[in-house]
Amino acid sequence: MFLPKLLPQSNDQRREALYRKTMRENAVMGGKLFGPIPKGHRREFFCLDRSSWVWHEEWLDSAGKNHVVTTRYDVRPQGILKSQGKHSYQLVQGDELRNFYQAVTMYCDKLRAELAASHA
Repeated sequence: MFLPKLLPQSNDQRREALYRKTMRENAVMGGKLFGPIPKGHRREFFCLDRSSWVWHEEWLDSAGKNHVVTTRYDVRPQGILKSQGKHSYQLVQGDELRNFYQAVTMYCDKLRAELAASHA
C-alpha cells in the first residue's frame, strides 16, 4: 500500500506500533522461558498490564486438530486469580502458585537482562 508511505505516522501511531511490537517480542521471550517450543506449537507468556499476566499456547495434535489454551492471571491484594477459557476465576494455590511466582521471576529477570544488554 502506498498510503502509509505518503502519510507520516503521528507520534501516537508510532508509540502504539512500538508498544505492540514490544508486547509481541516479550510474549515470545516469555514463552521460551520453559524450554524449547515443539514444532507446530506457539507458546507465549507475558505481562499484559500492572496486574495481569497471560499464558497462551496453541498446537496441532497428531490428528491435525488445533488446540488453544489461554490462561489469564490477575494479581490482586487478596491473591492471584486465574481464568481459563470460559471458566470463572479460581484462586491460584499450592504448586501452581509457586510455579507462577517462579515464572514471573524468570520473566522479569530475563527482561531486565535483555534491557541491560541493549543499553550496554
